[in-house]
Amino acid sequence: MSTPDYIASIGLEVHVQLKTDSKMFCGCPVRFGEPPNTLTCPTCLGLPGALPVLNGGAIERTILTGALLGCSTPEVVKWDRKNYFYPDMPKNYQISQYDLPLCLDGGVPLYELAYPKDAQKDIVNPGKTVRLTRIHLEEDVAKSTHHSSYTTIDFNRAGTPLMEIVSEPDIDSPEEAVAYLNSLRQILVYSGVSDADMEKGQMRCDVNISVRPASQDELGTKIELKNLNSVSSVRRSIQYEIGRQIEEIEAGNKIVQATWRWNDEVGQTEIMRTKEDAHDYRYFPDPDLLPVRTSEMVASVQEDLPELPHEKVERFEKDYEITHYDASVLAAEQALADYYEKAAADASSPKKVANWVINNLLAVLNEKSISIEECEVAPEKVGALVNLVESGQVSNNQAKDVFAELFESPDKSPAAIAKEKGFEPADSSEVEAFIDEAIAANPGPAGEVAEGNDKAANFLTGQVMKLSRGKANPKQVTEMILKKLQS
Repeated sequence: MSTPDYIASIGLEVHVQLKTDSKMFCGCPVRFGEPPNTLTCPTCLGLPGALPVLNGGAIERTILTGALLGCSTPEVVKWDRKNYFYPDMPKNYQISQYDLPLCLDGGVPLYELAYPKDAQKDIVNPGKTVRLTRIHLEEDVAKSTHHSSYTTIDFNRAGTPLMEIVSEPDIDSPEEAVAYLNSLRQILVYSGVSDADMEKGQMRCDVNISVRPASQDELGTKIELKNLNSVSSVRRSIQYEIGRQIEEIEAGNKIVQATWRWNDEVGQTEIMRTKEDAHDYRYFPDPDLLPVRTSEMVASVQEDLPELPHEKVERFEKDYEITHYDASVLAAEQALADYYEKAAADASSPKKVANWVINNLLAVLNEKSISIEECEVAPEKVGALVNLVESGQVSNNQAKDVFAELFESPDKSPAAIAKEKGFEPADSSEVEAFIDEAIAANPGPAGEVAEGNDKAANFLTGQVMKLSRGKANPKQVTEMILKKLQS
């Protein structure tokens, strides 16, 4: 969020728990919601004599993430000990990576629909990609819960494989930060690397923010905001911190590099401690873990890269001939994209299927507060319903009634429901008679149609629909009226 007088530079450090069955350096299972301190062993508790063993699946998932984001992987990587003393780290050091991480460079594309809704109509830098510095793999720490006068620690999370994705300070505003997080989460979920659920702590974020006068090229002194666990708190904390730093600069005060926290209740940032540098952590190679050669894993990952959201959008536009906006909405979630493709597979009009999924299906799911994965209406039935409309067997209004009934009776077919409701299409002779009756009763609109006013046919179509009690297909009726009066 830059002002005419100041420029803000923002970088994010996103911590992502990987979707693995076991922890990073031991065989303890990775599960959420288990009783505290029940998923532990001597290794993840840091007991003397316990030795770590690398999780190969976690390494492969990190390399896959890097491949999807255009990163390079060094031929040899290693693990280091990051030394610090805190109750959530029982060994008093964290096994992490320092100078030889798994992934270097790359970038995260910012998707249009990943921006906050109130910012999507005025995106400052459409098509922007935020550069990455690195992605390294480490072990997660335990979970601390602070009470009024004491703190409890749950070590179930300790040792979970954790990617740290570090961006360059390329982000210019709180809105771009939101787009970055949402776009990154889409890619992680699409690839199956992580569920990236911020509510479960599977994706957490530290924000680095610096502000400088517009006339200054050198970046300002950065402030780090720690452990933000929701997208909305990231946006609000950045907005506040930029304003705070500008006020400090204008007051003649010097910004001191430090770590701050976001107090969501009062809506402001608060200082925690002066910022540590790398040398404060006394990094050194972990003597219990050998370096890893990555060439075989890199080659294996490259053989079967999953389709990314922006690639799916391009394919949907081309294969199904739908708009960029519709394709973007449908591709926003892997489950929704899969649902649409199944619905459109045997449909006569994939574009109409897209309209039904976006405008009707998502509205019902939102009303019922259920996800697309929980939807009991099979996607093939949405496609079959669209075919009924396109073939003229039911009108759009009738189809809406059938669609509503599908949620009450998901085992029934759209055709069976239409038949039960008496939505039998009127035969052509009946429709012809209704058209003649409507024309005779409304000579004014009929004359306008005869003189070339196609819009006047809409009135006559409405009259025919009333006469047919909704059984006629309005599209076919309009075509028949125009043919009769203008030929």
